[in-house]
Amino acid sequence: MNIKHWQKIVIKVGSALIAPEKAGCSSQYLRSIADFIKQCRGLGIQVVLVSSGSIAAGSHLFNRGTASNDEANIVVKKAMAAAGQAEMMATWDELFDFPSAQLLLTHADLRNRVRYESIRETITTLLAHDILPIINENDAVTTDKLKVGDNDNLSAMVATAAHADALIICSDIDGLYEENPHLNSDAKLVSDVYKIDQDIYAMAGGATSAVGTGGMKTKIQAAEKAVSHGIDTYIVNGFQAQSFQHLLANRNPGTHFYSHKTPMLDGVHWMRHTTRAQGELIVSDQYDIKDNDSSDLLQADDLLSVNGDFASGDIVMLRKDNGDKLAKVKTNYSSCLLNFVADSDNQDISEQFDKTQSPILSTQYIALMES
Repeated sequence: MNIKHWQKIVIKVGSALIAPEKAGCSSQYLRSIADFIKQCRGLGIQVVLVSSGSIAAGSHLFNRGTASNDEANIVVKKAMAAAGQAEMMATWDELFDFPSAQLLLTHADLRNRVRYESIRETITTLLAHDILPIINENDAVTTDKLKVGDNDNLSAMVATAAHADALIICSDIDGLYEENPHLNSDAKLVSDVYKIDQDIYAMAGGATSAVGTGGMKTKIQAAEKAVSHGIDTYIVNGFQAQSFQHLLANRNPGTHFYSHKTPMLDGVHWMRHTTRAQGELIVSDQYDIKDNDSSDLLQADDLLSVNGDFASGDIVMLRKDNGDKLAKVKTNYSSCLLNFVADSDNQDISEQFDKTQSPILSTQYIALMES
């Protein structure tokens, strides 16, 4: 690694660093991160900060006894996020001597291509004016259907949108271990990861922090998203100031996930790693999307069945009848119409549909799945 080659980085900071005692924000662990950001900016490196912690920061302002059921708990957590977000931004502002800006996102913003491009433009413009973007999920308004769920994966999506060179994920341990270091003191740190496979995922346990929502698994998921876009990813111990000193000295303080030499194309990466399938189109086991040219990518006769409820323009999964995933695709038709076509036993209807209608799939938005 050579930090001097970095032009733009994304740093992800979790709730345990923001509000370690759930008693409001604390700058105890944030000062070393803020100093690192300042030094990076001094080296001419643009920095984007993805910061969790709004719920943890605001929780001390609420009497949890008022939440008597799960639904009420969700409502109270949204209120905690609204109150805590202001405190969190104020805490960061106190640590910087330059301006910052707040961006609150939901997954709906990221999976819509127009809004995704708008996010990229906003980040780029802020950085061009030496303003630090501070990004968090909009926990005050988001729903289960619209949320990313953890800021590890959000940071990877942001790093991709920003075309970052490196993603630094701050954890409460030094990096990825072969075993859980909290249970085995002899567990070995994995310093370098060149390929993320099932063996790497097998090393990941659950969340180790009582405050945050992400564990090591979500950090590996984030790394997988980032490295496929050509972004080197580091998991480091955010509680240790020396982690950032090592980075500034071109030393790896934790686990380095190496970026792919041939990054995935931007549009394909967005389809694969940012969008969510709203339903499924089921085709025969003999069908292979790679064998079809763009003019007849999916014919009515190829369609066996439709799963889910989706609208025209939604992203869906193209899947074989045996369960194999073929691709994420954008459909030009709703599930209602495609159900009618798939369920029809009349060959004339299928032929007429193919002749008179637009293609079932939008050929501009296709991401083949890895076998």
